[in-house]
Amino acid sequence: MLPDIVTFWHGSIDALRQTCLRSQVAAGHKVTVYSFDPIPGLPEGVGNAEAEAVLPHSFAEKLRPAEPDGSWRDWTMLQFSDFFRMRLMAQRAGLWLDADVLLLKGVELDPAKPYFAWERPRQLGNSVLYLPQNDPIVRAFEALMQQDELIPDWLALRHRLTFAMRRLRGKSNRLADIRVAIYGPAALTALARRADELQHALPKRSFYAVHAEPRLFFEPSDFSRYLNDPGIIGLHISPKGRGKAAPIPGSLYAWAAQRFGQRNTLSKP
Repeated sequence: MLPDIVTFWHGSIDALRQTCLRSQVAAGHKVTVYSFDPIPGLPEGVGNAEAEAVLPHSFAEKLRPAEPDGSWRDWTMLQFSDFFRMRLMAQRAGLWLDADVLLLKGVELDPAKPYFAWERPRQLGNSVLYLPQNDPIVRAFEALMQQDELIPDWLALRHRLTFAMRRLRGKSNRLADIRVAIYGPAALTALARRADELQHALPKRSFYAVHAEPRLFFEPSDFSRYLNDPGIIGLHISPKGRGKAAPIPGSLYAWAAQRFGQRNTLSKP
């Protein structure tokens, strides 16, 4: 059986994410988006579950205070989701995929082993993530979430020095302020190395073939190499503000938007 796919979203959802969620359903997965409020426009077949029961909205205050109207600011959603996906792993909820991961085929995994891929030469991505419930990485995040300061014991020396300097200069007492991905890919990589789990990492092309170069997805090109490569399971898209833009004819995005329309599903072998 294919694993359930889970993710988190806060706010409205754009056309790109709708296309990606449809691709995940079309690949044969049960897909659930967790949120604090109902999300209008979720594709048919995508479930919507209450996020508060997984990780309370108030946890975001440990990252940074909300705006006067209560809305999140800056990087809060991204960093909150770094913790949210780990809490889902602790609850055995399924395979985490970011809402902007376009699946080209179903994801098969061994529930007893970690599942992730290299995003760049020395860093794992956490846009595609599965960890067993009692994995050391999950336990490390569970322990971190008990802290008020959210300062991990796996923090790299350069980040420790940056944080210390910011404190001395009175700029910030919150680790969350020094870098958007401080609890994301760098943390996952450090913990996977500590747990001797880097051996499980899939090659970069499995999910991150176009991640660093969004033009390969959004601009016209010969994208057949991505569709014909058996090593590519899906594509994590980095929208860079293009999520609401209409697909350009001849682009991989245009192909995906047509392929994964409301009624489209992947053909069965």
